[in-house]
Amino acid sequence: MKIQPIVEGHGEVGAVPELIRRLRNEAQAFNLDVNPPIRKKRSELVDETQLRKAVRLAMKQEDCAAILIIFDSDDDCPAEKGPEVEAWAQDEAGNLPCVVVLAHHEFEAWFLAAIESLRGTRGVRDDAESHPKPETPRGAKGQLEKRLIKGRSYSETADQTAMTARFDMAQVYRRCRSFQRMVRAFGLLASRLGFHLNPWPPEAWEDV
Repeated sequence: MKIQPIVEGHGEVGAVPELIRRLRNEAQAFNLDVNPPIRKKRSELVDETQLRKAVRLAMKQEDCAAILIIFDSDDDCPAEKGPEVEAWAQDEAGNLPCVVVLAHHEFEAWFLAAIESLRGTRGVRDDAESHPKPETPRGAKGQLEKRLIKGRSYSETADQTAMTARFDMAQVYRRCRSFQRMVRAFGLLASRLGFHLNPWPPEAWEDV
């Protein structure tokens, strides 16, 4: 039984399965696995015809039991664009559970929310501090680079998965609404697939 991700960027090809597995382990839903993501351009993910094609392709993948579509919101409002895309996707998927998550504005905003947990990882400075409003900057990748050691640049393909494996999910959950959506979307898929997550999200993550 596997979740089939559909992603936008090269970095997310490794990062999203890593994130799903971390959430799975936190939820102790160990029999739930994840397929290698299908990567599509953002322009395809916000186009109904192309999005439906991607969903049909996802449904053909090995042991696909649910679909997770995740991409950056960029300048779109996640509360508006997300439900629109999800409606297309779920209609095409039929009875197969399907959710859409938009990272606001970029996936890397989640790293900015808990950068202290990434100190010493992939060039993050030992004195790096989290952004006070991590989902506000339009250029999250640029903000992340400001927190790296001198001469180090951020590479999605080289760094995103490693940072995803390390960032403090509880802290990001408290600080990023789009990550709250990601956590709850995972819980929804797991529940639809028959897993009993009690409680979800973890109670400790809700503490301020």
